[in-house]
Amino acid sequence: MAGSWYLPRGRIPRQRWWLGYVVAFVLLGLLTTWVDRTWFPDAFPQVRGDDGFDVLWPFPDTGGPVTAVTGLLLLVPNVGALVCRLHDRDHSALWLLWFLVPLVGWLVLVVTVGFLRGTSGANQYGRPPGTGSEGASWSS
Repeated sequence: MAGSWYLPRGRIPRQRWWLGYVVAFVLLGLLTTWVDRTWFPDAFPQVRGDDGFDVLWPFPDTGGPVTAVTGLLLLVPNVGALVCRLHDRDHSALWLLWFLVPLVGWLVLVVTVGFLRGTSGANQYGRPPGTGSEGASWSS
């Protein structure tokens, strides 16, 4: 079963990940940032150092309550989509541990999930997307 957008399952192709998750999250992030800047301009706590730099958050104008709630709500589909993309590459969710490696880990995951093609046939996580009941109908 392919699951839903909020809780994807199985395998998803690159195009669905880029368009259905990355672009959607960026657009929602821009929208929520605008809402917070418009309606909650002083919502973020700020602790200024001697140089005027905010010690708690380096971008004090880019967040607020709407951004925080939206980020929390999007955490599940974001992780789910990453796992489904890793499954499409025949990797386990343990590959998310790359996030713990500064800079290099993020680069490994972005290249693996965003730019490398999924396995062409069935793997331990199911059939390729669009070939049956598992995965999406969007191309790999």
